[in-house]
Amino acid sequence: MNMSMNKIGILGAGWLGWPLAKILVKNGCSVNASTTSADKLNSLKVDGINPFLIELLPTEPKGEAIASFLDVDILMINIPPGRRDPNVQNNFPKKIKSLISLAEKAGVTRCIFVSSTSVYSDEQGRVDEATIPAPTTNSGKALWTVEKYLQSLPHLKTTIIRPGGLVGGDRLAGRFLAGKKNIPNGNAPVNMIHRTDLIQIILKIIEQEIFGLTFHCVADQSPTRRNFYTQQAEKHGFEIPEFLVDGGAGPFKVISNEYVKKTLDYMFVFGDPMEF
Repeated sequence: MNMSMNKIGILGAGWLGWPLAKILVKNGCSVNASTTSADKLNSLKVDGINPFLIELLPTEPKGEAIASFLDVDILMINIPPGRRDPNVQNNFPKKIKSLISLAEKAGVTRCIFVSSTSVYSDEQGRVDEATIPAPTTNSGKALWTVEKYLQSLPHLKTTIIRPGGLVGGDRLAGRFLAGKKNIPNGNAPVNMIHRTDLIQIILKIIEQEIFGLTFHCVADQSPTRRNFYTQQAEKHGFEIPEFLVDGGAGPFKVISNEYVKKTLDYMFVFGDPMEF
């Protein structure tokens, strides 16, 4: 399809949404992007993006010109549930439902929702898209509630993407555990994805018009926590983390990416997190 025929709204022009929006603009798309920071509005505009100041609330979205923001063919929801919110399990779904109520009235029929592999618990082991999530964290439970809600709507075709740990740009994995001591589960595998691959997957979903599905977005390889975080700390000059010698693997999950590769005919740029 010709991507330039799409008007796309990105709720959350941050680490992922902003560089994605810039690429979409270069491909000829009209892109609306929201931020909660007024300081970013001019910079977004300079990049050819239509900027909007919008904040999601449990009652209704806060901001001017929300109707104009939602005048799009595809809406991408790319905001975290808020781990520090003690009532995230209730508040985040309410925020999304209040947004979607307006989006459907505006005529939006296609959606991409950025979820997370945290909808699975570590105890679930090896999982693919057919595995029913069993989240244990409040944010994971909130994401799973929103996923089910969005895919239940008859007039909105939503594709769910579940990225693993996010790396790329200014998100340096070596910083995450830098200098920490006595870290357990050093032999447990990690499920990561580089921003470059995540953006390319989203572009393929839009280009191929793949809506109504769920995709796991993780690299091909799953190195151990010990090897990955030690190597990343060394690479970027952070203090080396120290793992318990007998920390073992503990409970862990390994996320399959076979479905996204097959469905989108996608080959990962960064298939091995040790090369991030």
